[in-house]
Amino acid sequence: MAPQSTYLELSEDAGSAHKFYEVVVAGSQVTITYGRIGEQGQTKVAAFTSPEKAEAAAAKKIAEKVRKGYAPAVRGVRQRRAVTRRTMVSTRSTASQAPVLWRFASGAAAFGIFVDQERCWVGNQNGDVYTVTHDGTVTGRIRLPDGVKCIVADDFWIYAGADDGKVYDLSGKVPRVAYEIAEDVDIYWLDIHDGVLGVSDRDGRITTIDHEDEFQWARKGEGSAAWMVRCDADAVYHGHSRGVARYDASDGAPVWQSRVDGQVLFGWQERHAVYAGTSHNAVYRLRKDDGRVEAVYRCDGAVFSCASAPDGRYVFAGDNHSSIYCFDQSGERLWKLGTGCGSAFSMQFLDDRLYVVTTNGTLACIDAGQEAIRAAQGGSVPEPVDVKAAAGLAVVEPSAVLESTSLADDGIVVECVREGDRLRVRVLSPGYDPQWNVQFPKGVREAGARYLVEGVRSSARGGFYRAYGEIKRLL
Repeated sequence: MAPQSTYLELSEDAGSAHKFYEVVVAGSQVTITYGRIGEQGQTKVAAFTSPEKAEAAAAKKIAEKVRKGYAPAVRGVRQRRAVTRRTMVSTRSTASQAPVLWRFASGAAAFGIFVDQERCWVGNQNGDVYTVTHDGTVTGRIRLPDGVKCIVADDFWIYAGADDGKVYDLSGKVPRVAYEIAEDVDIYWLDIHDGVLGVSDRDGRITTIDHEDEFQWARKGEGSAAWMVRCDADAVYHGHSRGVARYDASDGAPVWQSRVDGQVLFGWQERHAVYAGTSHNAVYRLRKDDGRVEAVYRCDGAVFSCASAPDGRYVFAGDNHSSIYCFDQSGERLWKLGTGCGSAFSMQFLDDRLYVVTTNGTLACIDAGQEAIRAAQGGSVPEPVDVKAAAGLAVVEPSAVLESTSLADDGIVVECVREGDRLRVRVLSPGYDPQWNVQFPKGVREAGARYLVEGVRSSARGGFYRAYGEIKRLL
């Protein structure tokens, strides 16, 4: 009997068009191959006691994938999405060791980090997102379809931008697709403010997308390779190979362009300033209102990442030699120490601790208090705790499947309606403007369907609502 092959690809609506899953049944043997479109993928072979049992096992696997959004496809029609990752040229620091309190090996090089008062988020190039408490306990694991570019927060919401061109809302129990980036955009970095997404890309463009995942405006910068994008209520700040620019948030009108030495590799922002880390061993602080350079923070290697204490009281940088730096506001270097676990691709400061994610995939918590730093400069550092994820830690994946309920008393009722070729969501519960659209996950929208959400909040600038918490379908 000739082998029977079933080839599936994850549908656009399910969250990624760039993964495949193939099941081949040959007699009593089942061969499963899966991975990213355009790559060879991984293969698993299982033998059964009879052809009938092999076919039953194959049918079960196929059904599981179909429920997750996979659909029959023809191999080779879809092409691999263009993905560029930062070159990982990193050497070991010759500086004294930093006081690392704990470190967690995520399993692959990591760009994504976000830290709040409750936890740390880290995302790596395998698509894994972990949550870790401030004392170093791994509390959750999310598996996205592709590598994580960055993790950003927007008020209550936590978003992860991935190499599959999707931006996932991680705020609920299950990740759901919030935005989809055009196929021809080779994404470098993302930021979000009040539901508006800013995207910088390989060609040096900056693009904004509104809360309904609809194109707002795009501009081509003076340079290419745009690694920096930062958004606030008034503007979008864009860093590329030839400097930093400010554009008006509403219509993309250019406000200023400022040159810096070297290519911008990372960006940070505070209330009145933006910070640009460059390939020419420096971090520049630029005024938001006019783009004037206020201070320059000199390092000894190309700056992969930077961050600051609130309002720029201290400025931190990570270079390509696995060193981290601290400067005072004026630009004076206060200290330089080694991470011991790779170069920091991203970093964030909170409550006298500096959190970094590195080229070898480590999330490290560094004591940046004055006493700990003085001790480290004298050669005395604590023994870092190596954090491990529990073997039984559940893995959560994106899904378009919703629980159903007939109870409408414990939440807000919304309805999906068709408006031209778009599906909109509006609030039915009393006390809300019925004309305002609701920012709502793309993959679960169905015309005529009603949903129960935990809550909705008005956007900061008004005009639309943002759903948060768990979503259930109303029967």
